[in-house]
Amino acid sequence: MTRNGPDVVEALPQVEVDAPGAPPGCRRRLVETARLHWSVGDGGDPADLAQRFLAAHGIDRGDLTRPGRHDSDAGVCGAALYLSAAAGAYTLGVSPGAPSPAPALPDLVVVVYHHTDRPASPPPPAPAPWRLGPWQDSWTPAAHAAAVAAVRDAIARGDVYQVNIVGHAAAGYTGDPLPALARLAALPGARYGGTLHGPGWALGCASPETLIAVEHGRLVTRPIKGTRPATPAGRRDLLTSAKERAEHIMIVDLERNDLARVARTGSVRVDELFAVRRWCDLWQAESTVSAAPADGLGLADLLRAVCPGGSVTGAPKHAALAHIAALEPVGRGASMGALGWVGPDRLDLGLTIRTAAADGNLLHLWAGGGITWDSDPAAEVAEAAAKAAPIRALLAG
Repeated sequence: MTRNGPDVVEALPQVEVDAPGAPPGCRRRLVETARLHWSVGDGGDPADLAQRFLAAHGIDRGDLTRPGRHDSDAGVCGAALYLSAAAGAYTLGVSPGAPSPAPALPDLVVVVYHHTDRPASPPPPAPAPWRLGPWQDSWTPAAHAAAVAAVRDAIARGDVYQVNIVGHAAAGYTGDPLPALARLAALPGARYGGTLHGPGWALGCASPETLIAVEHGRLVTRPIKGTRPATPAGRRDLLTSAKERAEHIMIVDLERNDLARVARTGSVRVDELFAVRRWCDLWQAESTVSAAPADGLGLADLLRAVCPGGSVTGAPKHAALAHIAALEPVGRGASMGALGWVGPDRLDLGLTIRTAAADGNLLHLWAGGGITWDSDPAAEVAEAAAKAAPIRALLAG
């Protein structure tokens, strides 16, 4: 675990913050004042570490029912927060699975920013030319299909109802990966588009999915399940697919249960069910589940309740995580975790689907989907490829 906390704001370099959820009016006038890196091997509770580190640097989210005030003219603005899928599994006492293929990337990152009125720093020198090599998948289509079949066998035994299976690919590169990763935010539908980086690593996100946010005093999650090509026929097929609707409703029920653990009794509701929205050239089904936070609910308890996200694990969550750990050939790295912003007055974390990461001389990308009894292995392999295709194309840039 590493911590960094310079004391003199005026001595720090100004940065343009690209983390999802950062206040738009502040992004060009911030300085980094403190940073926490933690990995699963360090021990401890990452959710508690994050809450205590934030509080020590002026962002007290120990009671989410009592928001603070964001002053854009002085003081602390907020913090970028990233929590990996492995860290989420760790907090549940479940195996995080195979080692990450991007070991330089921490499992928890918190970066605190303060406002500054100093002139902007000069632009960095032009990066070396960007070149991306061929992608190498961590499993073959046949191995991916076999994992789908194994989940169907587990469903037949009554072990699980649904398991999300994720594949990984890596490509060598030369040049600075950060500008390439930053391009992901421009993909249509990338509600949580942005980047985060540190020594020897960087990640770029194009996620459309809300893992957890606080909106108008309510906890909100927007699970996405169900995918079709963004054509009129694809939209009709998604809306009428019994398989996709069943898969989706299982996850909505799981999210209702997750929120109920930290909500006022009787306050959980489904505000919108199976709305079809577009991400790049795909239609996806999204629902909105919300709840009133329990009295005294803090950030740590909320993270423990919702991480890792239900839409990228399965149902029941603990059993699904055990199957994920057994079936996926490499760890999920930067994918299927949480990334967003925590401020005195706001909390908005996206789920890191459609996310790539750089580590050393390799660029990494993950994609997958939820498996139910009605899943066709070949179709699931094709769906994962369709989700990865726009990101691969943009990174090749």
